[in-house]
Amino acid sequence: MATKHEQILQHIDGLPIGEKISVRQVAKDMNVSEGTAYRAIKEAENKGYVSTIERVGTIRIEKKKKENIEKLTYAEVVNIVDGQVLGGRAGLHKTLNKFVIGAMKLEAMMRYTGAGNLLIVGNRTNAHQLAIEAGAAVLITGGFDTDEHVKRIADEAELPIISTSYDTFTVATMINRAIYDQLIKKEIVLVEDILTTLDKTICLKTTDTVDEWYQHNVNTGHGRFPVIDNQLRVQGMVTSKDVMGYDRSVIVEKVMTKNPITVIGKTSVASAAQMMVWEGIEVLPVVDQNNRLEGMISRQDVLQALQMIQRQPQIGEKLDDIVTNQFIVTAEDAKKANVYRFQVSPQMTNHLGTISYGVFTTVVTEATNRYLRTQKKGEIVVENITIYFMKPVQMDSMLEVHPKILEVGRKFGKIDVEVFSSGVAVGKAMLMVQLIERN
Repeated sequence: MATKHEQILQHIDGLPIGEKISVRQVAKDMNVSEGTAYRAIKEAENKGYVSTIERVGTIRIEKKKKENIEKLTYAEVVNIVDGQVLGGRAGLHKTLNKFVIGAMKLEAMMRYTGAGNLLIVGNRTNAHQLAIEAGAAVLITGGFDTDEHVKRIADEAELPIISTSYDTFTVATMINRAIYDQLIKKEIVLVEDILTTLDKTICLKTTDTVDEWYQHNVNTGHGRFPVIDNQLRVQGMVTSKDVMGYDRSVIVEKVMTKNPITVIGKTSVASAAQMMVWEGIEVLPVVDQNNRLEGMISRQDVLQALQMIQRQPQIGEKLDDIVTNQFIVTAEDAKKANVYRFQVSPQMTNHLGTISYGVFTTVVTEATNRYLRTQKKGEIVVENITIYFMKPVQMDSMLEVHPKILEVGRKFGKIDVEVFSSGVAVGKAMLMVQLIERN
């Protein structure tokens, strides 16, 4: 039986794309308080199937698929540029394919403007009208308005006309940055992308007996199963170690491991991998915000996903990527194996103009990771790191990083790292790491 909150979410999800949603109306339709309706609408916004726009309200939008995440809706554009909707509100849920900057003659501009586009232009009313007639939405920069007859055409075509106080260059940069952020999100694989769904997950109820664990064990060859109650909430995990020595008639609730580690669908696969390594577990239940079971992931699922990530081309450059790309490898350094050079660019400094703590940490970690890979030790998960700054590191400095193994076993390692600039020691670090062997 779904909770009232879940029923409201299902109700919102079932509304037509483009429909306006209000707290009062949802509360009335579902016979709940306005506070309950508000919380459900906010969660629907987090899930990506409604969008709230200042001075317009909340509208139902199409939830984007993972492979299409880099496309923006016009509603998202309004929020990005802090815009005002002048007309065509009914089309805010639509997705734009590309944006066109109207910094050319009208005839040339229209050759590049078509259906599904967003024309970014100033106060050129004739361009606004022609773009709408061509099936494109319009973003007017400089805070300008447009003619009333153009607004009427936009309303009829359900194509938004948006006005923003920013200039054209700033707007293009903001939209480009938003698309770039979406590309990074697309690159990060989440648990929800790889989980074994609930309908394919074998579970035990708290009222089941140990004998039923044995039956599932024989049928599947697996020995770990989540234990749920009547509301599908995860209560525990039961393994071969838990049932050992107990009579088969004993109920599972008495032998299970309570309060197991779980993850939500939005957890990154990399985070799930670290949990599995640190806790030494083979499977993780995947739950929703109310601890209701949604599926399972296994260590094998995670390893396959991580291998897939490594094979994918980089489509969105994150801060860590920018930092690691600054490593310089010379033929002479490659022979030494444990010497890495790094150029400090201006964007890697703090407000004092010296290297930021976060960048320095990334440099030390990346050099350690590269060094251990050359020693055939596999990937690392940093468990503990202690950093000492000895001298400030200025922008444009060339750093020389020297990682050295102090102690290493099959699963753990202790690494000492020294960092030099112009032959002078500027920092040191001590890392305790866990080693992940590559299969």
